[in-house]
Amino acid sequence: MSDLLTTDEYRALARGLQMPEGAFIDGSFRPAISGATFETRNPATGDLLANVAACGAEDVDFAVQKARDAFEDGRWSRLHPSERKRVLIRLAKLMTRNARELAVMESLDSGKTIYDCETIDVPEAIHCLLWHAELIDKLYGKVSPASDDHIALIVREAAGVAGIVLPWNFPLLMMAWKIGPALASGCSVVLKPAEETPLTALRMAELAMEAGVPPGVLNVVPGGGPEVGEPLGRHMDVDVLSFTGSTETGRRFLRYAAESNLKEVALEMGGKNPAVVLDDAPNLDRVAAHVVQGAFWNMGENCSASSRLIVQRGVKEKLLPLILAHAREWPVGDPLNPESRVGTLVSEAHCSKVRSFLGGKEKVLMGGGDREGLVVEPTILEVEDRESKLAREEVFGPVLSVLTVEGFDEAIALANDTSYGLAASIYTSDIKRALRGARAIRAGTVTVNSFGEGDSTTPFGGFGLSGFGGRDKGTEAHDQYTRIKTIWVDLSDDADQAV
Repeated sequence: MSDLLTTDEYRALARGLQMPEGAFIDGSFRPAISGATFETRNPATGDLLANVAACGAEDVDFAVQKARDAFEDGRWSRLHPSERKRVLIRLAKLMTRNARELAVMESLDSGKTIYDCETIDVPEAIHCLLWHAELIDKLYGKVSPASDDHIALIVREAAGVAGIVLPWNFPLLMMAWKIGPALASGCSVVLKPAEETPLTALRMAELAMEAGVPPGVLNVVPGGGPEVGEPLGRHMDVDVLSFTGSTETGRRFLRYAAESNLKEVALEMGGKNPAVVLDDAPNLDRVAAHVVQGAFWNMGENCSASSRLIVQRGVKEKLLPLILAHAREWPVGDPLNPESRVGTLVSEAHCSKVRSFLGGKEKVLMGGGDREGLVVEPTILEVEDRESKLAREEVFGPVLSVLTVEGFDEAIALANDTSYGLAASIYTSDIKRALRGARAIRAGTVTVNSFGEGDSTTPFGGFGLSGFGGRDKGTEAHDQYTRIKTIWVDLSDDADQAV
């Protein structure tokens, strides 16, 4: 996977792809019950990729019923954990064999660069599935310290039918983050991909069947939010729901749950994430590379993007030229060109939203110009007004706001001056300041002297408007797809006599 192809070779692969179009329910592709379809287009070119089944509430009902049937008859939920592990490992192997196809399909559907799809998204998705597969038979229950006359078993059981709603920025990787622990736990899944990016989810469902995931266990129902997302969120036979996306939509899923069966809802939503650079930060060139990576990776369409650079005045003049130099190493171009580091935004509506943040009174250090197509070039702005949109609202595009502070306390206070709390980073050579800062910043993940989200072993999620109710990744990801049950056994003689 490390040997990238040429642009022409990727285009040739793209022309040969067979795009999935039907919903995937009960082990096979099928049209929407209504017969309706919607177009999914390549945002870089506008070319039609597929006419995909536009499902509705009746399709959700059908998929949930098939998922419930599969869960209750135990074809997956009561398989020995080692057998579920073998199936998921086979799925990871099939993904590896089809990795280049998945990467090209993902790039075409989302505007993501083929470089990222080949080197990050697809390999990380495969690794995630393997990690959760290997964890299946290594999660144990407990025995509580009861009296001599009692045994109390604390066991973990699959929750049942899991509804999963995916975002469009990392379609394949977020699918792996969620179906990995859901399937490992024994749940049946009804998954709604983002309307903008349905293709790799449908292809993954087909590969899962080939790997041995039984019919009804993994169902993919494409369509719009009101037509599929809301019926899934309100469904009385969905036990848990995991959502990644906007805070506004996350609020809706809480209402849907409250107004239906009070299903548990896990939310992973937006962020306005700070990168705090103190005046004793080591190796400023490396710091600059991490800040640029955090701001512009995936076109800034990333909930954990480092969209606020909070820099101490004493180091600002040395750091900014290095940041500008590294940012120039992120060329904008054709997503299928492996030299491109910044591709196309996912849709016209989203591109217009990102552009609405630009053109104000802020000092432009880089970028900010108009480009043809659904492209926003990497942009760096100095922001003095800490109440401005650029300082407070999530842009979800390749825009870095630079805010200046005088010292450590002001930097931490500004980092926390947000309603979000997903991710943050702090750069300093003083380990005490690093740990004090990391503990003081209100965010679910804080990295020290680097940008990142941890790895498969570390839970990912946030506080405040960034979400709650569960975590993706790590052993904690299994918590949202399982239930904890206490089994209390009375061993006393009186209990025998009562029987």
